[in-house]
Amino acid sequence: MRDLGRAHMEAFLEMMSAERGAAVNTLQSYERDLDDLHGFLSERSVRLAEAGATDLGAYLSGLASQGFKASSQARRLSAMRQFYKFLYAEGLRTDDPTGILDPPKKGRALPKTMGVDEVTRLLTQAEQEAAVDGPDQLQRLRMLVLLELLYATGMRVSELVSLPAKVLDHEGRFLIIRGKGNKERLVPLSQSAIAALKTYGKLQAELAANAKQPVPESPWLFPSTSQQGYLPRQVFARDLKDLAIRAGLTPSMISPHVMRHAFASHLLANGADLRVVQELLGHSDISTTQIYTHVLEERLHQLVQTHHPLAKQAKKQD
Repeated sequence: MRDLGRAHMEAFLEMMSAERGAAVNTLQSYERDLDDLHGFLSERSVRLAEAGATDLGAYLSGLASQGFKASSQARRLSAMRQFYKFLYAEGLRTDDPTGILDPPKKGRALPKTMGVDEVTRLLTQAEQEAAVDGPDQLQRLRMLVLLELLYATGMRVSELVSLPAKVLDHEGRFLIIRGKGNKERLVPLSQSAIAALKTYGKLQAELAANAKQPVPESPWLFPSTSQQGYLPRQVFARDLKDLAIRAGLTPSMISPHVMRHAFASHLLANGADLRVVQELLGHSDISTTQIYTHVLEERLHQLVQTHHPLAKQAKKQD
């Protein structure tokens, strides 16, 4: 007797080819996925065309327990939905069992970040280049200031490049940043960031005073001929990758946003409170900041392994 499950699958694939114009690769993918489902249901003595939501949910749960990625599970669910919608449309079923199935939750990708050593190499390279006299010294010093501020505060790149020039008049150890939703937040500056800012402001003033023609005063800390009047973030990102290459780092792994992640990760790794990091980053919701808790988990694991008496006892036995 012919397998009705196989017959229904063939009819479905024919429809997808003739009416939907599905590509050969798509048809082969549907066939593989439905074959796998068919095999699973057969072991449960359930016919493919008669499977209920519980059966199909058990199949998806099985995929998850086998370590299938969320994207692979979602693809299988998509094939199932297309197939059972076809059966319903053809009158072969009176319902669609996939209607109440939830798609698999995709794990939130951890942000790229940099180690302390990589940040140090980048800052050292920028500092060495900024110390060299020459016609481009202000531009090289600007890069050092950008990096020092970014790593000291964790600012968004848009907040960084659009800082006002009056920052140079502020002698304090804090910056007031206007972020998303026009909300202001206070962030502390490192000693090296303060020193770089002072040097940058001094050189700016000297070049303006010695210029043959009057230099128009800009309201921005990092003035540019761009439409906005300040350094475009794309230019900063490009220059940062060039600096990374000169520092012997992989440019594809480094960006202003990665530096922001490094700021948060390194703070947490050294004991900062998650709520404090949330305030410094300008996150309105702490759930956004919680992506960095993997750093806390690693730190807590190391603390337990280092200081817990049972862990110490286990090391002695080894």
